[in-house]
Amino acid sequence: MADENRALPAGKLPPELLGRLIGNYTITDPDVLIGPGVGRDAAAIRIGDKAIVVKTDPITFATPDAGRYLVNVNANDIVCMGATPRWLLVTALLPERSTTAELAESIFTSLQTAATELDIALVGGHTEITIGLDRVILVGQMIGDADPERLLDIRSAQPGDAVILCSGIAIEGTSILAMEADRHLTDVSGDLLESARTFLTAPGISVVPAARALLSSGATIRGMHDPTEGGLASAIAEVATASSLGIEIDEAAIPIYPETRAICEALDLDPLGLIASGALLAVVDNNDVEIALAAASTAGIPAARIGTMTEAGDGCWLVRDGARMPMPTFAVDEIARYFSSLE
Repeated sequence: MADENRALPAGKLPPELLGRLIGNYTITDPDVLIGPGVGRDAAAIRIGDKAIVVKTDPITFATPDAGRYLVNVNANDIVCMGATPRWLLVTALLPERSTTAELAESIFTSLQTAATELDIALVGGHTEITIGLDRVILVGQMIGDADPERLLDIRSAQPGDAVILCSGIAIEGTSILAMEADRHLTDVSGDLLESARTFLTAPGISVVPAARALLSSGATIRGMHDPTEGGLASAIAEVATASSLGIEIDEAAIPIYPETRAICEALDLDPLGLIASGALLAVVDNNDVEIALAAASTAGIPAARIGTMTEAGDGCWLVRDGARMPMPTFAVDEIARYFSSLE
């Protein structure tokens, strides 16, 4: 009982707790093709001869371009299911005492600009100035559509499948830290910091281009997942849970931008646990690895094979300097750990 009453840290619910809650409180429906589960990005529902894919995700941290974050984190999860992001509703909770017409318009502008880039329609939502808030909170509900036969379900992964990573890890975390922690980054070169501040748009936090490149490549894609809070390490654990398989990752093969490495070293953070929107994990048939990598390269997106799916029950492993060790785990995202250390 003591453990049940202990306050949990900020961030995602522990996977074991989330899995138990989903198992105990989810109502089944025969039209649900893919329902909730740890490591699953969205839900798929059959409507006639089509499937709609639905997702909700919030932006809860202060940022001058919250709308762009919101559009992309929701669209990323839709496309990871093999669907096309189409429509977005937004609940905007605005802080009392500091909300102005200018702030409201900036949020709408940010949302509209990012949505237009991905051909997504803003179709509704709710706005209010909320008592007790000290920052903007946006909650997105995105809908996409797909041919039911083309939906991706990570449960189809098999031992021996390749694990591919498109783009580098911790793009989002790198961008935030470059903008918010610059006073502690005096040892990082000015050029690297300036480059890192642009990571929100270049290389960007959208995985839609990478996902579309892989989906159109002809390669057999078992499933896709975008690492977000908790970084690549948490995403690997989520893929293992969702697929009921093990995973072995070669640390040396993981693409890490020089900006990310420099900022993490300066702040004593592990890039494997740093929020990572912008990277795309894909589980691909081992025979189709080169096809998938070539498609990403043609689209101008760096990609690498970083690991292999292993047998059920094997767990998550990281190969570092030739030694096989358990994949690191992070109770909270490294960015949250950093900011909490300043309080």
